[in-house]
Amino acid sequence: MARDDGTGVTRLVSERAASLAYDALSPELVELIKQIVLDTLGVAIGASGLAPEARVVAEYVEALGGRPESTVYGFGFKAPAPWAAFVNGSLGHMLDYDDVGAGGHVGIATVPVAFAVAEKLGCVSGRDLITAIAAGTDLHTRLDLAVRLPDWTMTEGWFATQLFGFLSGAVTAGRLRGLDAERIEHSLGIAFTQVSGSRQMAVGASTDLRSMQAGFSGQGAVLAADLAARGIVGSKEVIEGRYGLYKTYVRNEPEWSMLTEGLGTRFPLLTEHGFKVWPACGYTRATNTATLQLRRENRLEPEDVETITVIGGTGATRLLSEPIELKRRPQLSIDGKYSIPFTTAVMMVRGNVTLRDYTDEGLRDPAVLAMADRVGYRADPDAILPIGGQSALSRPTVEIRTRDGRVFSCTPDGVPGDPAHPVGWDLLEAKFRDCVSFARRPPGKSGIERVIEMVHNLDSLDDASEIPRLFG
Repeated sequence: MARDDGTGVTRLVSERAASLAYDALSPELVELIKQIVLDTLGVAIGASGLAPEARVVAEYVEALGGRPESTVYGFGFKAPAPWAAFVNGSLGHMLDYDDVGAGGHVGIATVPVAFAVAEKLGCVSGRDLITAIAAGTDLHTRLDLAVRLPDWTMTEGWFATQLFGFLSGAVTAGRLRGLDAERIEHSLGIAFTQVSGSRQMAVGASTDLRSMQAGFSGQGAVLAADLAARGIVGSKEVIEGRYGLYKTYVRNEPEWSMLTEGLGTRFPLLTEHGFKVWPACGYTRATNTATLQLRRENRLEPEDVETITVIGGTGATRLLSEPIELKRRPQLSIDGKYSIPFTTAVMMVRGNVTLRDYTDEGLRDPAVLAMADRVGYRADPDAILPIGGQSALSRPTVEIRTRDGRVFSCTPDGVPGDPAHPVGWDLLEAKFRDCVSFARRPPGKSGIERVIEMVHNLDSLDDASEIPRLFG
């Protein structure tokens, strides 16, 4: 049992993950995990055809060869499970359309790992897959919620997806393999040795590495569980230890009760998880929401706009707005998705933001670029930063000044897709179909509908690995 000072947390996490049973999961949690699975698969398979770096990564792994254990989405080949998790986890964030919540993007940190391991093992039931993903996403969410620093992912400089993804992925893989508590603890120790995720990969112009966060953590997680299963002994107390996760990477004493309270019976994922309705960085959601609201309420047309000013928000709002000249003229899709000026311009011009807005043609659209030149950013020195690192906590104000002298402003109280403004199956299925239509090797209409049906009935499947095989 863990103490109030965190002693024993890593062991407790391992014990609860090893003993977690499907019957302990509420129907609401099972339904949410099914939605996460569909959403993660969709954005990953869509990236196989839309993201130029996807082909580079997939071809590299294909050239390595090795035992064909697990499907690489959209590219027609199988690879050793750790390498399949590397490609598929990387694909999962290349469109920046994957899920959001406490800890960044829990779906891409766990779902590609789960399917890679399931295919390697063979005949893994859908219930076992759901249970493993529940264990991994729960740890990921709790690791984030335990950090009680304001805007910590910016001030400390980490992408929580990758930082926590090694551990959440290791729990997912370990639980799926049926490892006991001791070996899951070893898996966590082996995974912790690989931990990384510095935000330097996204300062100024974004890099391909920003999209590959969960590729590295997924590969490391599968490797960790494989080695632990073979008897490799991992580091101990990697969460609470003297040189563990919080003391080394976050450099702050966490709220240990967030990690331990209700572990195995209560799942904070239900109140923290969200889905994206627009394919861009989570920190653009608040500015998109405010811009769309002002556009609709005041019946504004693009030609009415003199200037748009984004004010305040968290450190990420500033990161996605500066340097302003670079952010107004993104050269690559990933740069556009990581730009508040460009994405705000798209929303003002079109009244929506879609995958096509980040294609080469979309990035060169004259109307959007002209609007981007009118978008600026101003810091708010009096802003109180929220506790935590989730993008949903950012509350910038959008101010629109019209050519006839009117001024409108909006500070949104939430964003579409967050827990307070949830989306349902209809939207997620439409999003899935749209994403998969861009796949390098589209599975065809019947294949798409078959995947949707199988995910809906995931808890009834005898072999969950039938699903990724349809993407081969």
